[in-house]
Amino acid sequence: MLLEVRTRSLGLDVGDRRIGVAVGDPEGILASPFAIIERKDDNADAGAIVSIVKDQQVKQIIVGLPQSMSGNIGQQAVKVKAFVEVLRKYTEAPIEFRDERLTTVSAQRLKREAGTKKTRKKVEYDAIAAAIILQGYLDERRQYGEHSSSRDTD
Repeated sequence: MLLEVRTRSLGLDVGDRRIGVAVGDPEGILASPFAIIERKDDNADAGAIVSIVKDQQVKQIIVGLPQSMSGNIGQQAVKVKAFVEVLRKYTEAPIEFRDERLTTVSAQRLKREAGTKKTRKKVEYDAIAAAIILQGYLDERRQYGEHSSSRDTD
């Protein structure tokens, strides 16, 4: 009997000031907020992500792509794509984009519903948003099988 090798996925919510990071469990079931990277420059930020990729044995990266409610690509999405091009130079892990509309709103709602204290920093939303992005990917992957055709691999 062959053992199925499970790999971790990394979720990223890339912003101008911070990058929220989430990591999936090896079974591909649960995404958890992992870290916040304070932005310095694209190369340093990519290096920090690659360090997490190595430490957590990540085999794929899922990046939230901010789109308008109509689905159009705006200025922030262009910035995210440019950063991903830099990141691709530092890692061989496949990188996929996922629609991230409303993830920050969902993260704020989840945090409120969980009753977390207001004294905690707002930056936690970035890691929670990354977990929401990654969880959507993991759920779809389990529901439709590993090779779902609806994933955006741009």
